[in-house]
Amino acid sequence: MVGFENHIGQITISENYLTELVKHAVSDCFGVADVSNVSTFRSAVSALTAGKAFRKNKGVRLRTDKDGGLIIDLHIKVTYGTNITAAVNSITHKVSFTVEEAAGINVHKVNVYVDDLNS
Repeated sequence: MVGFENHIGQITISENYLTELVKHAVSDCFGVADVSNVSTFRSAVSALTAGKAFRKNKGVRLRTDKDGGLIIDLHIKVTYGTNITAAVNSITHKVSFTVEEAAGINVHKVNVYVDDLNS
């Protein structure tokens, strides 16, 4: 559960909802083949460095910063021939907008990691 407080009161949203919302927004972006599964090694490294593993290797990690904003880490696969910089910028803006509009949560940062290339 991800909890936030705003002018209305305390809001609690499940991580599964936010994860699916982010995955849906990313899958609609140009050049994205899929949200990649994170390897067991990367899950272990993530668990050691951040204290929390990717759940079921979904490729989406949600966490909050000290100011109460949301930080989203994405691992994606892109299609061959895609301008990766343009795709990452598009994903960053679309994910931030989608989460802020649907859930009312301030997104402070979206980190996009391109793990694979589909031909």
